[in-house]
Amino acid sequence: MNLIGVLEGILFVVGDEGITLNQICDILNVDLDEAKNLLRELKKNYDKDDRGVRISYLGDAFKLTTKKEHKEYYCKLVENPESNTLSQAALETLAIIAYNQPITRVEIDQMRGVNNTQMIRKLVAKGLIKEAGKSTMPGRPNLYATTSEFLDYFGLSSLSDLPTIINEETTTDQEKDLFTSIYKEND
Repeated sequence: MNLIGVLEGILFVVGDEGITLNQICDILNVDLDEAKNLLRELKKNYDKDDRGVRISYLGDAFKLTTKKEHKEYYCKLVENPESNTLSQAALETLAIIAYNQPITRVEIDQMRGVNNTQMIRKLVAKGLIKEAGKSTMPGRPNLYATTSEFLDYFGLSSLSDLPTIINEETTTDQEKDLFTSIYKEND
């Protein structure tokens, strides 16, 4: 099996979280030297001019990142009006932030059931959300809140203009009737 290809896939899957050298050793079932050699070989492939990503070592983890020399194109992508439409995932993330702000990324992840790191970066880059401080939770993660651009985008004068969410967790009489029947079995 081509371990360099497997390593590339692993780096893609872990995304912004990254992966440590020890984790690479455990997953690929290789020793430390072999893991380093695989990383060096893959890094050498990405260092070529015709590649758009590279391997970076940030925060004790290896990650795939974009090349700095391509930054102007990434900025155009974010600023392009045609790419300013919001996906369903972006709308879900915005709704969670708007109704629960200030909120951490981990709390958003728990509500949506997926990792939202990239989505939060996109929404920050579009100016719809911002870092609003640090949580008191362990690790002091960033808190996120909506911006005035968010209000403008959705035509709201304030957050109080957001539609009210009705909590339907309590069972109604109709729901209870589903479990009881008006018909009785004959003995």
